[in-house]
Amino acid sequence: FLLAALTAGGGITGFARTGSIPSIAAGLTVGALYGLGGLRVRNRQPYGLELALAASLLLAGSSFPRALKTMKPLPIGLSVVAAFGLYRFGMLWRGAQV
Repeated sequence: FLLAALTAGGGITGFARTGSIPSIAAGLTVGALYGLGGLRVRNRQPYGLELALAASLLLAGSSFPRALKTMKPLPIGLSVVAAFGLYRFGMLWRGAQV
């Protein structure tokens, strides 16, 4: 749920600072995917890990290129969050498949 809060909060902050509709839309979408994935994992329902992994892939796909291009703190921070999610949920998903 921490990743859900971080990404949703980041989208809201981006909107508040710059008025960016894409920031709030992306932040809330990725945050919702992380939150729904977390709820499904906690309730032992199917596809929780897959939702969280999809959120990490979506976040990585948008933040990694911007982080490499701009070297600004916000895209770098989002890339770190995405990398953590990819590692954490990827390892859990891989373990569930074995």
